[in-house]
Amino acid sequence: MKLGLSAISLALLVSLGGCSSSSTQPVAPDAAKVVQQQSVATQYLALADKFFNEYLKLEPIYATFVGVNDYNADFGGDLTDGYYQAQHELNSRYLQLVKQIDRAALPADLQLSYDMFVYDRQIALQNEQFPNKLLPMTQFYSSVITMVQLGSAESAQPFATLQDYQNWHQRVKGFIRWTQLAQQRMDQGITQHVVLPKVLVQRIIPQLRAQLVSQPQDSIFYNPIKSLPASFSTDEKQQITAEYSAMIQDELVPALKALADYFETTYLPAARDSAGYWDLPNGLAWYQQQANYHTTTTMSVDEIHQIGLQEVARILKEMDKVRQQVGFKGDLKAFFASLQTEPQYFYDTPAELIKGYDAVKARINKVLPQYFNVMPKADYVVKPVEAFREQSAAGASYDAPAIDGSRPGIFYINTYNLHAQPKWGMTTLSLHEASPGHHFQISIKQELEHIPQFQRFGGYTAFEEGWALYAEYLGIEMGVFNDPYQYFGKLSDEMLRAMRLVVDTGMHAKHWTREQAIQYMKDNSPLAESDIIAEVERYMALPGQALSYKVGQLKILSLRHKAEQALGDKFDLKAFHDQLLTTGSLPLAVMEDKIDRWIAAQQ
Repeated sequence: MKLGLSAISLALLVSLGGCSSSSTQPVAPDAAKVVQQQSVATQYLALADKFFNEYLKLEPIYATFVGVNDYNADFGGDLTDGYYQAQHELNSRYLQLVKQIDRAALPADLQLSYDMFVYDRQIALQNEQFPNKLLPMTQFYSSVITMVQLGSAESAQPFATLQDYQNWHQRVKGFIRWTQLAQQRMDQGITQHVVLPKVLVQRIIPQLRAQLVSQPQDSIFYNPIKSLPASFSTDEKQQITAEYSAMIQDELVPALKALADYFETTYLPAARDSAGYWDLPNGLAWYQQQANYHTTTTMSVDEIHQIGLQEVARILKEMDKVRQQVGFKGDLKAFFASLQTEPQYFYDTPAELIKGYDAVKARINKVLPQYFNVMPKADYVVKPVEAFREQSAAGASYDAPAIDGSRPGIFYINTYNLHAQPKWGMTTLSLHEASPGHHFQISIKQELEHIPQFQRFGGYTAFEEGWALYAEYLGIEMGVFNDPYQYFGKLSDEMLRAMRLVVDTGMHAKHWTREQAIQYMKDNSPLAESDIIAEVERYMALPGQALSYKVGQLKILSLRHKAEQALGDKFDLKAFHDQLLTTGSLPLAVMEDKIDRWIAAQQ
């Protein structure tokens, strides 16, 4: 299925008034402007959709995740020279083409979209100056993890028809080739001294070893065989089972074993002892670029570090107020220790923890209509993180629902260490990952109908994580933090995001060691040590990404404050949320322009 222009263009033309003119009847000035907007809007939408369709062909796994199944048999050549050249040409060509369109002649909403389109192409071209391709894997995110999730038959890859099963077989063959290409790129990285820290390599090896089964039916990639559709004939089932078993045993497991062996015998000895990008060639500039990319700002690394220090100090004072409120006799560090260790703050089993989150979900859902006009059609479910990645995964995460509504969103809880999942942290975590955080923002974005597809399915970490952290703040007004311990959980999560500004910049720009970063987080929060270690190693793997949360939240809060001051009694919180949620994910500067125009219109 190709994503066409017709439905979007028709909706836009209707919204513009559907005016027409003839050669014998003069057009009124307002009508002429509408006709011009129709023409330029149609031109822009056609360009944006054409780009998106070409992009999906270049990124076939992304296409599967957004519900376009034309390329389900392809893995993509995302480590080949040909792929990088095609990526460059795509972005360069469409940047030139879009600049030929008269932005001023577009309706306001499409001017917003135009700005996003230009921003995306420029950022993609800027990214090319750094050797990201030499670091194709981390313990936190990689094509291996993605393929395991797809192969579980519980993700975006469809397994309903014979063609679906053939497609997956072909995609796995492409993935096997990728494992070989990854080793070649990492060999280049060793030569150029662009390598991962040793501790991250040590995390990757057991992830790969966990996939090395002796019997095909023990592999997670065998899951599609365990759920073969009843409509398949006996012969078809036998043939597919035989083909998948042979593929797993003779091709996939040997490829993953070769990759694991490579990491252990070749890459690990060459890996670096340092934690940050400062130790890579041109590493400080590379890190600054990553910080700008993830925050969608031009803030300097030093400025971000200072904001982090200020926020940590402020939140510590708020935490101490809670300590006094509940009558705890020791100091704040003793209060942290109490919250980390006393049995009443933890569940005894993973099942109880998941059930507890279901109860939090019900409590939050009751009050959501008081704060939102627009809510997602899709629901979400709470599930434990899969066993193969639970030791290195974050404490929680969110996966978007299927585009066609066939699968709900998933709020993943890491149940590996129950003492890393305190009861007092559940409300704030649910607000962030589920409703009204990621589940609201991402699901509503996917459900939008009258915007270009790149806007519907694209995203910016600063906006999306900033919104989720704002959702935690909103929980205060929603009344779900009436228990002081739950409010402390909110402060604890906010502290995590503030510490990230300090620790991420500390490791990548200020020569902090991994151990320094871990100790800083121990000193300033009640987080479990296992969580702190996983967090620090995540920042090592994804430089700059963790900066986006607090930077995004602070910008949203500042814009809300600006709107409240400017509009006074006219300020409508639901309408403000509409402005943030109904045009998709935005770069922060574009979001600010939009809110400024909305404030002016309300006045």
